[in-house]
Parts: sequence; structure tokens; C-alpha cells
Amino acid sequence: MNSEKTASAAASESHGLHQLAQTLRSSRGIAHKKDICEVMQAVHPGLPIQVDGQTIAIGDDCAAIPDGDGYLLFAIEGFINEFVEQQPWFAGYCGVMVNVSDIYAMGGRPVAVVDALWSRGGDAAQPVLDGLVKAAEVYGVPLVGGHSNRRNDREQLSVAIVGRARRLLTSFDAKPGDHLVAAIDLRGRFEEPYAYWNASTGAAAERLRGDLEILPSLAEDGLSAAGKDISMAGIIGTALMLLECSGVGATIDLDAIPQPPDVDFARWLSAFPSYGFLLSVSDDALAEVLRRFAERDIACASIGRIDGTREVHLQSHGQTVPFWDLNQEALIGCGPATEGA
Repeated sequence: MNSEKTASAAASESHGLHQLAQTLRSSRGIAHKKDICEVMQAVHPGLPIQVDGQTIAIGDDCAAIPDGDGYLLFAIEGFINEFVEQQPWFAGYCGVMVNVSDIYAMGGRPVAVVDALWSRGGDAAQPVLDGLVKAAEVYGVPLVGGHSNRRNDREQLSVAIVGRARRLLTSFDAKPGDHLVAAIDLRGRFEEPYAYWNASTGAAAERLRGDLEILPSLAEDGLSAAGKDISMAGIIGTALMLLECSGVGATIDLDAIPQPPDVDFARWLSAFPSYGFLLSVSDDALAEVLRRFAERDIACASIGRIDGTREVHLQSHGQTVPFWDLNQEALIGCGPATEGA
């Protein structure tokens, strides 16, 4: 009888894990990332590309262009019209915040941002501008120019950033045998009704800047060479992009993922945190990486092992299910060629 109950519980857990995997695969965040694949095929049918005789990998959080003794970093973010309409101040704030996160995710430090803002006339754009100015102040990144059009039928926003790195974290250097490490600031809240986990607004600027400084320090001290900031694709989708670009696979332990209390787990896996990063970390470096994040009260854990299979599996409570086979299906189309893509 006990063994029958155990088998039944295991089957139920396995069904739940399969269902969760399917929910994640069909999520809006991952669908948005899959759209990148079609764009890549149209714009860059042959990868990588050359800039001034230098090979530039495409698919990272920023374009990293070799420049002197380091790299010039260049990134841009555009925002969904619905978000700008419903939360204009926070959209403006995010314009700086998410770009800053992309720079640090590459092991760099931001230099300056520019914005492109289309709006109606009058004061319609003021909340967006106020959010931009506030975030520039908080993160210490000057807003140095851009483009504006006040004769549009709605508010639309895009923000670009430049930065510099001495030593890179990239999406192309995750290694089989490394730990997949997640570092997330749990001291936040959801910006309802969206899946944006806001641990930034209201926090001390000095603390936010110091927390981000962990990333370039890890790169410069040789503790990690690969990473990515957790984006709209959520933890699992972002891990999939990192693994795809590096031509590797992993088994991800869902039970090990840091999470805040009293938050629906499926929603959390799809959340876009204001501070969230995935890293590829060796056994030798793991303890020091965990220590540096813990020192600043950032939740950090190894959530799986990277392998050479190019297959991604999800694991929970002793059950394991397949999630994505990068040998057969690309996500963003920026990794090594796949058989089925």
C-alpha cells in the first residue's frame, strides 16, 4: 500500500512537472525570444560578423566591440506599447535600469544612455521623462541625448546605452561541468499586473550600484567567463538562451532556484527581475562567487550543472523531464547550427 501511494505521488509530481514545462515553453516571454530567430535569419544569415576586422558574436546582452585594452559595449531596449501606456513612469525608469543591467551582465560598467521617445503633445510624455531622469540619477549614468517626436498618436520608448568592459562575461563561454548559478535580488515586489519583479525603486542608489559591481569584479578576477541577465524570458528561458549560444545543455534543478516567499512558482519562473543574473561557474570558483553575492544579501545558488548534450532538462523532487532539445530546435538562432532549425 505504501509503495502504491509512493508511486502515485511520483506520477502526480511527474505530471505536474511536465505541465509546468509545457507552460514555460508556451509562455509569452519565450515566444518573444523565439521571434529573434526569424530576425536573425533575415539580418544575419551568416554568423559571426566582422567589425573593423574584429569578429563580433551576435546574441549577447550587448554588442562587445574590441577597443584598446578592453571592449566597447553597446545595447538597446524597446518597450511594449501596453507597458508604456499603463506604467509610463516605470517604463521610463526601466529604460535606464534594464540597459544598465545588460552592461553589467557583460562584465562592464555603463558610460551613458540616449533615448528615443515618441509621444502625443502637451504633458503626455512627462511621466516617461521623469522615470528616465530618476533612473539615470539612481544608477549614476548620464542621459546625454536622443530623439523626440511629440506628434505621435501614443507614447513609445526605446533607450540605448554604451559602456566599457576590461574583461567580458559572454553568452558564448558556458562550459560543460560548470555550475549554472542564479543570483537574484528577492527584496522586491511584482509591478502588477505584470511579471516585472521590482527590487530597484525605493532602494538606496549606493546599494544598487554596489550590488551591480559584483558582476565586473567576477569577470576581472577570473571567477566566471559566461553570464546573462534574466530577461522577459524568465529564469528558464534566459538559461536556454545562454546554453544555446554556448552550444551546451544542462539539467536545471527547479527546487534550488532562489525565490521570494508567498509567490506563485510558475509565475516566478517567468518573472523579469530588476536584478537577476545567470552565470557559468567552475567548482573551484563556486564558493567565492556565492560568498560575494551573499555578502550583499543577494540570493544566489547553483541551480544545475552544464553539460555537453545541448539538451535542457528540468528537475524537481526527484523527477526529471525534457524541456528543449537545441540539437533539433533553436530559440534565438544565435548558437552553433542545429539539425532541425
